[in-house]
Amino acid sequence: FATGVALRHIGRVALIALGALFITLQLLSYFGLITVNWLQVQALTEPWLRQGSEQGGAWLTRVLTANLPFAGAFTAGLLLGLRARV
Repeated sequence: FATGVALRHIGRVALIALGALFITLQLLSYFGLITVNWLQVQALTEPWLRQGSEQGGAWLTRVLTANLPFAGAFTAGLLLGLRARV
């Protein structure tokens, strides 16, 4: 449960930071201060987002439940933690 709550809060902060970075890059690009090569950015980030052929959520679940005898209980607690209003 605690892992789910932590992932939810960390994910929220990470998305806000990513959004702020994107807005900053767009503003700097708009004013002509920088030029962003978006194709290169995509090429650099695709391996992190793919993690093989699995989707990010499936990969994260597999990593968090690897070698756990109580994977079912962990997954249920994780889902409850992600949905909790804390």
